[in-house]
Amino acid sequence: QVQLVESGGGWVQAGGSLRLSCTASGGSFRSYTMAWFRQAPGKEREFAASIRGSGGSTFYADSVKGRFTISRDNAKNTVYLQMNSLKPEDTAVYYCAATTYLTLLKPASANYWGQGTQVTVSS
Repeated sequence: QVQLVESGGGWVQAGGSLRLSCTASGGSFRSYTMAWFRQAPGKEREFAASIRGSGGSTFYADSVKGRFTISRDNAKNTVYLQMNSLKPEDTAVYYCAATTYLTLLKPASANYWGQGTQVTVSS
C-alpha cells in the first residue's frame, strides 16, 4: 500500500509561481509512474503532468505545457510540480497520483491518490 502526501498549495496572484510536492511511502517509489491531476469546482478531474519512474519521460496537458514542470527525486521519494505564470483558470485542487502502469494520463489508470492540495490563483 502506497501513501501519498501533497504539500505546497496556497494562494497566489496571476503570473506568480508555486511548487507542489508529493512524498510517497510504503512502496517502491522508483517503480511508479507519478502524475499530477487537478479538479476545479464543478468539473471533472483532469490530467496535468506525469513522469515515468526513471524521470526520463514527461508528459503535459496542452493547458499547462510551457508553464508547469514535473520532476522527481527518487532518493527522497518525492515528485514535484513547479507551476509558473499561473492563471486564474489554474485554480483547482491538485492531486498526486501513482500507477504501476508505464503511462498515467487518465484518472482511471491511477492505483493510488493523495488527499489533494488547494491552489487558488487570483486575477
